[in-house]
Amino acid sequence: MNITQRLCRALAIASLALAGLAHAGGDTVVYHINENGSASALLANVRNHLAAAPDTRIHVVSHGRGIDFLLKDANDPSGEPYAARVKPLAAQGVHFKVCRNTLKGRGLGDDAVDSSAIVVPSGVVEIARLQTEEKAAYLKP
Repeated sequence: MNITQRLCRALAIASLALAGLAHAGGDTVVYHINENGSASALLANVRNHLAAAPDTRIHVVSHGRGIDFLLKDANDPSGEPYAARVKPLAAQGVHFKVCRNTLKGRGLGDDAVDSSAIVVPSGVVEIARLQTEEKAAYLKP
């Protein structure tokens, strides 16, 4: 085996080792929701994601009409409280985030948001920050 082949083999082995280390801590993803009608599907996707990859760090960032399911006393179309599905996911480490710009635009304060979520200054800025600083994969169900 010549020096070039040895170098290529060493680089391949090092790449595989680094890929394994990067994955060992779990992936980071950001689920983006800005529509009112897709909250149930989003929550099902997040639940399924955690079942398949429990070490994943998941952020759900909402703005526009997508914040509705994270408001206090919000119910799905069948009248069931969204909180019954949000709280268990939050307890598993899912970070639910609501855009303050949207709240202000709708005349709502931070106190309108369910206790399972936090308010961020801007939903779109938070999505960009998660993608650039935390290398989060972007998912929009």
